[in-house]
Amino acid sequence: MQNESVQNERSFLVGVILPERENDENRSSFWSVTEETLEELGKLAEAAGTEVVGEMVQRRSRIDSATYIGSGKVQELRGMVEKTEADVVIFDNDLAPGQTRNLEKELNVKVLDRTELILDIFARRAQTKEARLAVELAQLEYSLPRLKRMWTHLSRQKKGVGLRGPGETQLEVDRRLAQKRIADLKVELAEVQKRKEREVASRNQTRTVSLIGYTNAGKSTLMNALTGSDVFVKDQLFATLDTRTRRWFLPGWGPILLSDTVGFVRNLPHHLVASFRATLEEARRADLLLHVADGSNPMVLFQIQAAYEVLEQIGIHQKETLLVINKIDQMKDEYQLQTIRNHYPEALGISAATGLGLEELAQAVSDHLSRDFPTIDVETDVSNGKLMAYLSNYGEIFSREFTEDGKVRIRCRIAEAFLGKVRQEKLSLRYVQEGEREKHAVGVF
Repeated sequence: MQNESVQNERSFLVGVILPERENDENRSSFWSVTEETLEELGKLAEAAGTEVVGEMVQRRSRIDSATYIGSGKVQELRGMVEKTEADVVIFDNDLAPGQTRNLEKELNVKVLDRTELILDIFARRAQTKEARLAVELAQLEYSLPRLKRMWTHLSRQKKGVGLRGPGETQLEVDRRLAQKRIADLKVELAEVQKRKEREVASRNQTRTVSLIGYTNAGKSTLMNALTGSDVFVKDQLFATLDTRTRRWFLPGWGPILLSDTVGFVRNLPHHLVASFRATLEEARRADLLLHVADGSNPMVLFQIQAAYEVLEQIGIHQKETLLVINKIDQMKDEYQLQTIRNHYPEALGISAATGLGLEELAQAVSDHLSRDFPTIDVETDVSNGKLMAYLSNYGEIFSREFTEDGKVRIRCRIAEAFLGKVRQEKLSLRYVQEGEREKHAVGVF
């Protein structure tokens, strides 16, 4: 597989607007979306290590089958590439292998599409073995139909003793090697997936919350703020690729596990989504998803929708989700948060950097986690400190009532999964009905 690293190169950006992306009711909104999406492509190009030296936007009624943008625009683009001395042209669209070959022939520089650029960034950032395997698989699956462009030794037949005759072209050899490597990677990743599933399933005694959302929304900053950890934070796209899990002491609840996952992006390559299945296992098994969005970004509504689309791709879009609008301290317009809430009324506004709204977030998470928990009355000896500590750690205690015969009656809310220990001790346990649940303060009475 060819290394498509674009570090230290000068890049020229191209965006093509097609009819299905138009907003006929609001042309200005349509054009602003185009400018913002090309700005995002520029950030992706910078994340890959290039210097952006120019950009071009074209509006077309349909894709040109040969060059995507048409012969006239190719000539215009070649002049701009020569003028800016660009080394690579990056399209915000996905190109067919033939279109890439034709463009490179006409422009005399390397041409990458959006998918190839994202794959390059992931390859540069992957740290763990799991992430590196996932990226390599995605790159190979993307590259397989493009081998004809990627190798210069095509169509050369092997010669020599024992190799006379038609033989195999180098392209066929490369394809066979790539297909074998893909098969091997899938087997290896399947083992990683099973191991990850066992690892996550082993935590069934602890509630888990997973941070998901668009890249650079501030998920890692929020994790550090909530858990006091030192997860790597940087203001760039895809700063986090590997899942990290930390313990979060949730007030009024106890310790839970909080996971930070890889950020999403619009039009995330499907090869990458499939390959990162193991990495996203934390989100798949979580009791609650915290969908973090960058409220200061003008494209926040589009980014929220893009993240929901990725959740649907990986099959967890029906999981309970709490939308968290981050960076409200950076919002320039005081009505910007209200605009978001008009679309998502239950969204919470916070600032992970300043701590604004984090107490309200913790309470909302606590409420969500305990929403379906039964309220119970359990009676035990006053000396049974282990049980009382257990109920405090895994549930929410509303009251303790001491009786004359040395017993204590505890009313608490706790997950059904944690009642096994109570039943094992064969204690008096009664489910409290909805109408008789008094509102008690947490503590000893």
